[in-house]
Amino acid sequence: MSAPLRVLVTNDDGIDSEGLRQLALAARAEGHEVVIAAPMEEASGSSSALNAVEDHGRIVVERRRLTGLEEVPAHSVDGLPGFIALIAMQGAFGTPPDLVLSGINRGANTGYAIIHSGTVGAAFTAVVNGCRAMAVSLDAGHPMRWASAAHVARSMLPLLAATDPGAVLNLNVPNLSIGAIKGLRRAELAPFGAVQTKITERGAGFVRLTVAETDPDPDLRTDAGLLAEGYATLSLLQPPRESAATPLAPLPDVSVPHSR
Repeated sequence: MSAPLRVLVTNDDGIDSEGLRQLALAARAEGHEVVIAAPMEEASGSSSALNAVEDHGRIVVERRRLTGLEEVPAHSVDGLPGFIALIAMQGAFGTPPDLVLSGINRGANTGYAIIHSGTVGAAFTAVVNGCRAMAVSLDAGHPMRWASAAHVARSMLPLLAATDPGAVLNLNVPNLSIGAIKGLRRAELAPFGAVQTKITERGAGFVRLTVAETDPDPDLRTDAGLLAEGYATLSLLQPPRESAATPLAPLPDVSVPHSR
């Protein structure tokens, strides 16, 4: 077991999510000091947005007690997961965390579509503020095997604690019993997300969309392809930063008019 650390557990499915509870239980079972802070309501698709609801200039935060975690401080926040991660790093819930765990999300976060995920967005926000972070997601199915995802996530905590700050670990777990999971693989991001949208109708003042899950990526180098084959996948994500890989061509001269 790694040395005890202070761990913030958050998500984008809301404070009442079973995935959140299971992830907090896993962190506590590993011996870490856990604090929970999650949105009052579901905030899926919120990416790293920093919205919050104010009441006379104050962000609404309510104390909660979660089953099996009665002694763990839990906070229901009227704000998005990225905002929660940000204020946690500023001491909103006590001493800033050493690690941020975001999840366990209901449904996979694979491919380039992770840019839209509130689960991944909270982890990115933590990382750009100097913290180590992991996003954890469980592929959709019935029943949801939260214990499987929590088991794999717990096994990743020593690796997360030893990882240099600056990247997000993105863990996806197939919705299988622990014994049925084939293993853990390092994975590239698939060139699409788990869900795609298409405009089916446009009219005066409206558009109509359809939402459909994509077919699994057959490429077993990718997170979507490996997940469909029964493997848990781990991807290392870099937060937005300037790239030196592709130098820009010389820029043209641009005349900027002086404001009057």
